[in-house]
Amino acid sequence: MSSRDVVLGRIRAALGDDAAPPAGIPRDYRRGDQPADLDLLVHRLEDYKAVVHRGVSVAETVAALAPDPLIVPPGINPDWLPAGVEVLHDDGLSADVLAVAGGVLTAATVAVAETGTIVLDGSPDQGRRVISLLPDLHICVVRADQVVASVPEALTRLAPQRPLTWISGPSATSDIELNRVEGVHGPRRLHVILLEASDHE
Repeated sequence: MSSRDVVLGRIRAALGDDAAPPAGIPRDYRRGDQPADLDLLVHRLEDYKAVVHRGVSVAETVAALAPDPLIVPPGINPDWLPAGVEVLHDDGLSADVLAVAGGVLTAATVAVAETGTIVLDGSPDQGRRVISLLPDLHICVVRADQVVASVPEALTRLAPQRPLTWISGPSATSDIELNRVEGVHGPRRLHVILLEASDHE
């Protein structure tokens, strides 16, 4: 029996057989019908020091950033891959390879305008969590129809059983004097390519 089993067993014993079932958690708060504000999302992302590209070609933008070699998840849109850049499809690449890659290109599941947060859920076009956490540059493609106004709206689009990665700007931390240090735990550079209806490829 593990320590976890012991602790949970003691809790169950303390609660007894007559313990009330857990209360339901309301999930209908702060949901509205208002459209997501793309300009607000861009403002928030830039406030977090991400670079946002709008009205651009994905492949041309990736090529200009020159992330050589470029790591991509297995389900990435092939039209997004630039010519002339070495592409490594992640089929279980080692951490050593990921750590020295020029960058990673992923899609996203949802983005929150209010907080400037992008969420990846491990879908085939987003891949394993580690590929977006080790390379120094993360290029993330977000479609306008994936942008919602608030976190509660984002939660309705997410499956809690999936491995969720919430990203708000490049990796950063601060010490007790609020001196900001970027890139301690992940990419120091985040470029977001926002595809609006006219940009869809």
